[in-house]
Order: sequence, then structure tokens, then C-alpha cells
Amino acid sequence: MKALGPSIYQRLVIIVPYAWLLIFFLAPFLIVFRISLATKALSVPPYDPSFAWADSFGDWWDKLQTMSFDNYVWLTGDPLYINAYIQSLQIAGISTLLTLIIAYPIAYGMAQAPRTIRPTLLMLVILPFWTSFLIRVYSWMSILSTTGLLNQLLMGLGIIHQPLVILNTNTAVYIGMVYSYLPFMVLPLYSALEKMDGTLIEVAQDLGCTPIGAFWRVTFPLSLPGVIAGCMLVFIPAVGEFVIPDLLGGSETLMIGKVLWTEFYSNTDWPLASAVATILLLVLVVPIVFFQHFQAKADEKGR
Repeated sequence: MKALGPSIYQRLVIIVPYAWLLIFFLAPFLIVFRISLATKALSVPPYDPSFAWADSFGDWWDKLQTMSFDNYVWLTGDPLYINAYIQSLQIAGISTLLTLIIAYPIAYGMAQAPRTIRPTLLMLVILPFWTSFLIRVYSWMSILSTTGLLNQLLMGLGIIHQPLVILNTNTAVYIGMVYSYLPFMVLPLYSALEKMDGTLIEVAQDLGCTPIGAFWRVTFPLSLPGVIAGCMLVFIPAVGEFVIPDLLGGSETLMIGKVLWTEFYSNTDWPLASAVATILLLVLVVPIVFFQHFQAKADEKGR
């Protein structure tokens, strides 16, 4: 019985996260995928399902053989959706790179700061989360507008003579993305840099490395797990972002999150919107698989 007790607890520890993923990830995904195979209809909900969960196994098999993927075919033939995916990946990629460039010096400075003030610095990084995400995005609208704080400051300093048009452009989207997701990049970077052994830098410099050479040969390679984790935490939600491009971007800012919103609530085309969401999820699986592959290699080297 004593040996059986720990075994049960160990299995529960493994079962609980898998059950969480099954209930809150796999089940909703299957529901969305089922809707993507349906056809649009004037009903509540506004689609005609291809099959019902209560169907028998024989009915399921018959319907699977006649299942239609017209919504997915429509997506591949319409340049609107293809451009939305491409532009979403482009904006998310550039935003992730800009966030990394800004976050790395911040995390490095925090890791090199005295231990007594590190908790305070961490709190300052996390502090924006205490305010509503929507309110923070709205504040950037007032800052970036032609009569906003930024233009007034630049004109007051004599740097510009006419207001800059920043709001409703991709530049405003990049600013909003970097600001909103900066903590998600700083925290994993700080975690990786804070654990680094400082004597390795001294050894590298004793062996003839310049400070810059020691950074690229020692510090940056050791911080790669934090870099990749931060990039994943920023890139994945940025691809499907809706609020920032809708409030800060213009009509030319076409991201898949805005397309999803339009299809669901304006066009009430749930099957097509579900197909868009399914493809978006499959696209995001690629970086997740890459991260897991890199993490597995890092674990093997650590052993």
C-alpha cells in the first residue's frame, strides 16, 4: 500500500494537465473543426452541421465519406484570406523582433542589477498588467493621434512643424504590439540571464575575448532558451491579435484576427470563420513544434 500511494499521486500529477488540455483545448478545437465543415444557414446558430454528436457510428461513417471541405477550398482561392495570413505573420514577426531588441537590454540590466533591487525591477515590468489591456491600447490612441501627446511634445521641442500621421498605420500597430507584449519577452529573458554564471564571462575575457566577443560567445548562447521562449510567447498571440490592429491600425492593416471578427459577427458566416481559425491554429503549431524540438535538444545537451 505504501508503494501504491506514491504511484497513484504520480499518475494524478500527469493526468491532471492532460485532462486540462483535453477539456479546454482539444474539445473546443474539435467543436470549431466540426463547425468549419458545416454550411451557412439562416438559423440559430447560423450553420447547418454536417454531423451531430448524437449520431450513431454508422451515421458518422456515412457522413465522413461525404464530408465537404468547401470552406477550406474557398480560403485557398480567395486572396483576401491569404494576404491576411501573410500580413499577420509579417506583423507578428517584425513585432517579435522589435520586442526582442528592446527587451534584451532591459532583461540584461535587471540580471546585472544588485539582488536587493531586482524584485522592484520585476514589479515595474509586471506593473502594466494591473491595468486593463483595452485601456492601455486606448491610451496609445490618444498618444499617437495628430493632436496627441507625442505630436505636441515633438512640435513643442521644434523637432517637427506639422503633426505626424502615426495613428491608423502599421507603425502604430508595431508600437502597440511591442508595448503590450514587452513583459512576455523580458521575463523569460531575465530568468535565463539571471541563472547564468558570471565567472564564465571573466574566463572568456581572460582567454582574450573582448566584452562584445564574450557576449556573443558566452552570454547570448546561454540565453537562447529564454530568447526562444520569449519569442514564442510574443509571436503566437501576436499573429491572432485583434484589438491592437483594430484600434491602432488603419484600413490597410489586414490581420487574421480582424477577418475572424468580421466573418463571425458582421457576416455571421460561422463555418468559414471556423475554417479560418482552424488553419490559424495549424499555422501556430509549427513554431510550437520547433520550440519543443529545440527544448528537447537543449535538455539532451544538459544531461
